[in-house]
Amino acid sequence: MSPHAIEIVPTGANNWWKESTIYQVYPASFKDSNGDGWGDIPGVIEKIPYLHSLGVDVVWLSPMYDSPMHDMGYDISDYEKVLPAYGSVADVEKLIEACHQRGMKLLLDLVINHTSDQHKWFQESRSSKDNAKRDWYFWRPARYDQDGNRLPPTNWRGYFAGSTWTWDEHTQEYYLHLYAKEQPDLNWESAAARKAIYDSAVRFWLEKGVDGFRVDTVNKYSKFTEFTDAAITDPKSYVQPAIAKWCNGPRMHEFLREMYDEVLEPYGDVVTIGELANTPDPEHVLKYVGAEAKQLSMVFHLDIGHVGMGGLEDKYIFHPWQLTQIKSIVGKWQSFVEGTDGWTTVFAENHDNGRSVSRYGSDAPEWREISAKMLALMNVALTGTLFIYQGQEIGMINAPRDWPIDEYKDIEGLGYYREAERQTASGVDPTRKERIMDGLRILARDHSRLPMQWDSSLHAGFSTGTPWMRAHDLYPEINVARQENDAASVLSFWKQVLALRKEHRHLFIHGAFEVVDFENQQTFCFVKSREEKKALVALNFTPESQPFTQATVAGEMKLLVSNSPGSSLDTLQPFEGRIYVS
Repeated sequence: MSPHAIEIVPTGANNWWKESTIYQVYPASFKDSNGDGWGDIPGVIEKIPYLHSLGVDVVWLSPMYDSPMHDMGYDISDYEKVLPAYGSVADVEKLIEACHQRGMKLLLDLVINHTSDQHKWFQESRSSKDNAKRDWYFWRPARYDQDGNRLPPTNWRGYFAGSTWTWDEHTQEYYLHLYAKEQPDLNWESAAARKAIYDSAVRFWLEKGVDGFRVDTVNKYSKFTEFTDAAITDPKSYVQPAIAKWCNGPRMHEFLREMYDEVLEPYGDVVTIGELANTPDPEHVLKYVGAEAKQLSMVFHLDIGHVGMGGLEDKYIFHPWQLTQIKSIVGKWQSFVEGTDGWTTVFAENHDNGRSVSRYGSDAPEWREISAKMLALMNVALTGTLFIYQGQEIGMINAPRDWPIDEYKDIEGLGYYREAERQTASGVDPTRKERIMDGLRILARDHSRLPMQWDSSLHAGFSTGTPWMRAHDLYPEINVARQENDAASVLSFWKQVLALRKEHRHLFIHGAFEVVDFENQQTFCFVKSREEKKALVALNFTPESQPFTQATVAGEMKLLVSNSPGSSLDTLQPFEGRIYVS
């Protein structure tokens, strides 16, 4: 057993991670310690006291591994090395120690559905058809049409637009990649590949003392390996949406249970948070997160981040939404673990979505702070483990709408935009470029990747050099330094309500959820209860005053917290949020 192993918590116990608040750090954009324009791990270490003062318990560090950076580090070339721009393995060890000294924990991203095409495993795999690692990835021969033109093995459309297959001249076969062509998918059917993954990507870091992992694309390890074509839903294109061909494959639970039994369990209560896409059935999700299943601690249900998005082919075309959509999503994933041995997550932001204030509240100057506080109230009152994304605690917002496409860096968003340019230029879809750009202004992953806004100095105090991404134009107004000593700031409000979440953990973290007045498209009211205790949460999602339909019930309870103190009982002010307890 590892020297870091701790006592294993029995099934059904109140594991440490259930009551934790977890803060996601996107290292490229958090804090640059050496002026090269890139955030780095010494910069994260420098800000651990800040995170501790905020009231978070766990730091989740997005990928910092060695990588060619085609997809911001999700294309890993060596699991056991750190990208030099971020620092070194020794720096990560110092970060682990800095967290542990303050009673905090550290999580890393676990990206094991695919590697970089520069990883030594793939370099060997593509070297020849008879290489020992050939089957560590998916290689298939070409197909040919009636005119003799070479075609990919299937008609699958990938996440970054285009085919999921790329032709390799050297060995005259195609390899599979659900994401960019520089991110070939690992073949989990190979026992040797799984063992190498466990040793290099998982055990290596558990031995260093990390406390768990956010597990990237967790339900794609098992594909449907018959590799049949997807149904044609887009007649204008050869490639077709094919998510059902690679999500939740036949050996998915077997693989996760093996990783739990052989790798994770010997290290004690290691937390694993899976990114579980395209799994809408709660009964299926419970197969992943039930304590008895021994696969994952919890998962991210991505529906909340997809509000306003289209399907895979139209992801970045914005679709206006109604509040009942959010109520349905929140209610579904709040309720599905009640009475089970499963657990759930709470989040409104991450590195893959636009900022919550801009998407669900209002980033207009007169409303951005109060709507940020309203969203904070919603999040802290919900059952499950709470996740905060860097900058959310100061109310950071989307990039200005007048920024041109040249300011956008994300491979996915740019892929959709370039595809739209071609379709517009060819006349296939004359308005598509304009519609995609409008969607990117709201939904692009870039918005969450702008430099963290620390103060009003040049580049928001993120770097003394030129940042890899431009700092937001409003950083002199929205920054940590300006808010730290302001009792009325978004940051101070987050500190207050995070403390209240722990004080009332039986209701907020563990309580049963019930929505009230579901059909109301302006206000979101819900009740949390556990034994004899109750909380009533009221949230106005509009910039107009709204009648408070639960005023009679609230009048018999104690007002615990409000983002608009002094308002009348019967009326919710614009973007007002309140929590009552009894």
